Amino acid sequence: MFPRGIEVRMNLLSARSAGLLVTVLVTGVVLLTGCISETKTPYVPALKSVGVYTIESQPLDLTVDLPGRTVAYRLAEVRPQVDGLIEQRLFTEGAEVSAGQQLYQIEDNKYRAAYQHAQAALHNAATQRRRYQELVKSGSVSKQQFDDADAAWKLAQANAELARIDLENTRILAPVSGRIGRSAVSEGALINQGQAQALATIQQIDPMYVDITQPVVEMLRLQDALDANELQGSAEGAQVQLLLENGSLYPYVGSLRFSEVSVDQGTGSVTMRAILPNPERRLLPGMFVHARLLQGRKQDALLVPQQAVQRDATGAPAVWVVDATNKVELRSIKTARTVGNMWLVSAGLQAGEKVVTEGLLQLRPGLTVEPVPASNVNPILDFNLVAQRS
Repeated sequence: MFPRGIEVRMNLLSARSAGLLVTVLVTGVVLLTGCISETKTPYVPALKSVGVYTIESQPLDLTVDLPGRTVAYRLAEVRPQVDGLIEQRLFTEGAEVSAGQQLYQIEDNKYRAAYQHAQAALHNAATQRRRYQELVKSGSVSKQQFDDADAAWKLAQANAELARIDLENTRILAPVSGRIGRSAVSEGALINQGQAQALATIQQIDPMYVDITQPVVEMLRLQDALDANELQGSAEGAQVQLLLENGSLYPYVGSLRFSEVSVDQGTGSVTMRAILPNPERRLLPGMFVHARLLQGRKQDALLVPQQAVQRDATGAPAVWVVDATNKVELRSIKTARTVGNMWLVSAGLQAGEKVVTEGLLQLRPGLTVEPVPASNVNPILDFNLVAQRS
């Protein structure tokens, strides 16, 4: 049918095709076997590492910031008690003065003459009384005449004393010690007894009062916490520290003295008064300050870092908690207030539990994680009033 040479070539081609087909089949089997073996090995994802903070129970002194105004410890207005012209001003405005120090001198010529006249009248009345006292014994004068002389002598004594007081009142003295303000009059000014305008004002500012206003709602909430034994102690007699308007901390600590017994109907608040030392005169009357006072002591306070707290759609706080099997759950909590950069937790957590502060975005309920100590937590408890005690 075909020449012999052509048959030989066709046989060789068939053999080569068969060998190539076997090679392809073997390679396919090997690849398929590898694929099958790979599908049999399950995929195990790596554990996600999260930073956690362990909740601890600890005693905590709770403070509250309230607005207040400084008030002078003593305030006295210097006023004239006699009429006349100011002859001399004897103090420096803004200086410290002592009680009894002379501040003004009123022209005293008229009052000195009146005093001398009263003294002369007193001398005459005393002489006549002595004479009548001897004559009444011998019956030369009647008892009525002696009584009239005695009354005239007592009246002259009173007039002499009034004249002496008026003369002394020409020297206007400081009623209290303190810092005196500007003078409202100068030399040559005419002043009158009982005038409306004070000559100057003296304020004692060491120590200094601070009037603090506290809302009644806050006071009632504090009382409820004390009654429920959630807090120990009382605000009465508590230590008080001030924050000034520039944000600086006043270096001296004072104490709460008393609280008003009535509520301001306009503001719904109660006024409390504290007293603080002011040796450097940094506090001036009328300054606005923030007063920090101790509300009470909580023995088993639970604090959680602020960065661990999230809010749900309703605004309620929640935290991710790692359980004993290293699985996470989102748990709702209740917070009472902030303390420095921490939240004070009132419900939802227990001491010893771990909350997540790092890696929050990768979490979902039931996820197994690898907890490590958080590196983004640095508890700062704002104890400007009293340091936390163990």
